[in-house]
Amino acid sequence: MSTTRLKRKHRKNIARANNKQRVIKQLLLTPVLKNVDIEELKARFNKSEATTVA
Repeated sequence: MSTTRLKRKHRKNIARANNKQRVIKQLLLTPVLKNVDIEELKARFNKSEATTVA
C-alpha cells in the first residue's frame, strides 16, 4: 500500500502553527506593567490639566 500525502491539510496545519507563533510573539512584545503607583499617576494628570487650563 502506498501512502498519499494530504497537501491541503499539511498547508493548513503549517499555517495554524505559524499563526500561533505570531500570536505568542506579539504578546511577548508588549511590556509588562508592574509596580504602578496609581495615586502618583492621578497627581500627574491633575497637574497637567491645571497647567493647560490656566
